[in-house]
Amino acid sequence: MYRNLAEYVAALEKAGELIRIAAPADPVLEIAELTDRQAKQPGGGRALLFEDTGSGFPVLTNMMGSERRICMALGVERLAEIGERIEALFAEAVQPKAGLMDKLRMLPLLKEVSAWMPRNVSRRGECQQTVWQGDEADLSRLPVLQCWPHDGGRFVTLPLVHTLDPETGGRNVGMYRMQIFDSRTTGMHWHRHKTGERHYRQYKERGERMPVAVCLGGDPVYTYCATAPLPDGVDEYLLAGFLRRRPVELVRCLTNDLRVPADCDFVIEGYVDPAEPKVVEGDFGDHTGFYSLKDLYPRFHVTCITHRRDAIYPATVVGVPPMEDAYIQLASERIFLAPIRLAVAPEVVDLWMPPAGVAHNVAVCVIRKSYAGQALRVAHALWGAGQMGFNKFLVVLSAEDAAGVSGGGYTAVIRERLRQFDPVRDVLFSRGVLDVLDHAAPQTGFGGKLCLDLTRKLPEEGGERPYREGVPVEVVLDDFVSAAGLGFDELLWLAAGNTDPARDVSVTEEGVLRIDARFKPGAVERGWPNVVTMSREVIERVDARWAEYGFSGDPLPSPSRRYLPLVRSHTARL
Repeated sequence: MYRNLAEYVAALEKAGELIRIAAPADPVLEIAELTDRQAKQPGGGRALLFEDTGSGFPVLTNMMGSERRICMALGVERLAEIGERIEALFAEAVQPKAGLMDKLRMLPLLKEVSAWMPRNVSRRGECQQTVWQGDEADLSRLPVLQCWPHDGGRFVTLPLVHTLDPETGGRNVGMYRMQIFDSRTTGMHWHRHKTGERHYRQYKERGERMPVAVCLGGDPVYTYCATAPLPDGVDEYLLAGFLRRRPVELVRCLTNDLRVPADCDFVIEGYVDPAEPKVVEGDFGDHTGFYSLKDLYPRFHVTCITHRRDAIYPATVVGVPPMEDAYIQLASERIFLAPIRLAVAPEVVDLWMPPAGVAHNVAVCVIRKSYAGQALRVAHALWGAGQMGFNKFLVVLSAEDAAGVSGGGYTAVIRERLRQFDPVRDVLFSRGVLDVLDHAAPQTGFGGKLCLDLTRKLPEEGGERPYREGVPVEVVLDDFVSAAGLGFDELLWLAAGNTDPARDVSVTEEGVLRIDARFKPGAVERGWPNVVTMSREVIERVDARWAEYGFSGDPLPSPSRRYLPLVRSHTARL
């Protein structure tokens, strides 16, 4: 694996997966516009290294934004290799051990597991080669991006936020965006369902200040692990050690007792004081393709900033899919399919979350079906399993219908199965936890769920319906959406994002499943967000500078031009 982010950059360049941009590029909007154009190229385009950001630090974007690059980051040829390793490990661990020799054969496995455990080291790390304290600890010295015009400011978008459970000492490394308020403070956007928020509540109950350390860069596997859907209490650096087959070395921070990877590029040390009132954070152009609107979150205070001498600042840009986060999500699908089979639903053959579903809105599950009601049982099981609990629309297929198909190939299978779909019989409406960023939910983080059971029906379920020419599904869109000329994936993104199944999905008297996917400005008290797009001024500036950046030929088209017709006001909110 990689000893630092610079080593990963060198590997990307050698593999033809990196574009260097030597011309000056502004971290405010310009870098994001260039990144969005590249990220939406077929297969995710290439990573971009902006060498002149006006800060003395280069900025790396789209670093894991393709299947090849996410594989490179995780040190594999195929993402499925990781799931296969997990399945083999569990199979060996749970196999009955009858005699002494069988138990002795487990020793190499135990030794291998122990070799992945993170290790504390007493020396300073490369991440502490340069130290900024006092007035020097100034966040404005970093090339932090503002990605979209209506963002509340600049945001740190790839932070590895370290916190500890004050009762058990258990570590959590999460990825929570951080809005820069001034040179020494930021927001800390941990949602109510996240471990960081739980730790915050524990410190609040104890009346204690909460130490926090934020890392950027280092081995890219750290960045992936901070996003991984691990169970609460499982150390992200144990997963990192497993993925890279060697332990993560951790050094002590300079102004608190937290431990951070020695090989990170930047460390921002500080604290959150739960006794302080929360502050307004946002708006922010989010991975949903809509702005997440202003809300109250804790304030993070900076006490020290350290960095490598050759530090690279990593950032991601999120917005209308597909973008880099789609490939990070793809890795989680492949890695965590094995634990789902082992611990949640052994009949699951495959799980696919289309990029248009922005991770939590849409999921497709393929099962080996052997009894009536099995698809509905799996739906309940998945909705109760970790981050799958945020899923809103779930489609379940039979393995026989999906044989030899994966990923986007499931779309054709679904279209075919809908011709035998009965909206009265084959749907399951439910309610439950949703992602806090789901703007269509009637209440923040709580709303409707819908499962379409497209599996082959057994006699106890009424058997298969006759094949029909049409599909008994109707999606209602605004006129301005219909006129925008969007493709299927774009319409899926918009419809799933704008819909709450409990409020907006019904079965008509004619037996048609009707989905109201229109914009609904008055439907929720917190307000309805605008679609994320770049300003025309920035689009035109990037077009004019295209050759200056070192590119040949005509400028890549700005993806925002396709979505400008969807924008309904001059702010983040409709």
